[in-house]
Amino acid sequence: MRAPATVSSLTEADLIARVRARLPPPPAWMIVGIGDDAAVVEPERNRLEVLSVDALVEGIHFDRAFTPPEAIGHRALAANLSDLAAMGADARLALLSLGLPETFPVADFDALIDGLAALAARHRLHVAGGNLTRSPGPLIVDVTVVGTVKRRRALLRGGARAGDELYVSGTIGAAAAGLQMLKASVSSVVEPCVSRYLYPEPRVRLGSILGRTRAATACMDLSDGLADAVRQVADASGVGAIIEAAELPIEPEARRWFESRGADPVHEAMVGGDDYELLVAVRPRSRGRLAAAQRHGGVALTRIGVCTAGGGVPGVIVRRNGGLEPMPRGYTHFR
Repeated sequence: MRAPATVSSLTEADLIARVRARLPPPPAWMIVGIGDDAAVVEPERNRLEVLSVDALVEGIHFDRAFTPPEAIGHRALAANLSDLAAMGADARLALLSLGLPETFPVADFDALIDGLAALAARHRLHVAGGNLTRSPGPLIVDVTVVGTVKRRRALLRGGARAGDELYVSGTIGAAAAGLQMLKASVSSVVEPCVSRYLYPEPRVRLGSILGRTRAATACMDLSDGLADAVRQVADASGVGAIIEAAELPIEPEARRWFESRGADPVHEAMVGGDDYELLVAVRPRSRGRLAAAQRHGGVALTRIGVCTAGGGVPGVIVRRNGGLEPMPRGYTHFR
């Protein structure tokens, strides 16, 4: 039986051709796309550009033992799109850089590109180019995205004030539970929490609406967990925060999973990352705008707390069972 073909059996030109074949034709504003030394695009009139980059490294951000290649491509782009969502920006283009082990199967290469391309198509984002190189060790997927936003419509972390209410989109804890399930080999891709981990849905439409309508004073995505996001918004805004544990929209199946493992669902949902939901600060007088954003954005927003005059990270606390406790720390990339 013949062994599966690996990327080492193809030239760089062959691999680029396989990427191009999986993408739609470039739009008119992309003057030069894949295949030249650099891409050339026409700026969008009267818009500011918003740029973000994220690298996913095998063994750190994903495990190929239980992460399908389609999911790797999806997750690599989703991480970047979530950053655009948090800024209130609309997605426009992406650059893709891959560090490929020589033994990486061609079929997995194709599937990785398919996963990224499918998510890009849903958000009308176009891949303008990138880079391919050999990796002596892990698979590396590095994506840069460019979005656009109108002047004075970009959402930042530092705009919250004491009295602003804090909301979170969707539900939290599902991705963290899904990762634990995959590591424990007790579930499959059809399990909702596993699906949320492998194929997260960045809230680009909701973020764009929040920015356009000025419904939010501050915003951040939950890639590194709710606890981390609350701390960072509080620090950037110079406020404190009280989070109501009883109001957290914890995914029901995640709650059951955490409880079955003897873990605290509130703690796990706050510190677990990869949900790619949005934390939003809102002035009380803007609740009407927020309700409209929720309606048109297609995702629920739950009030989970309030900003206080406590003064940044030291004043970030959780109210639970009638008592107050410090906010736990979220995921950190470096100790």
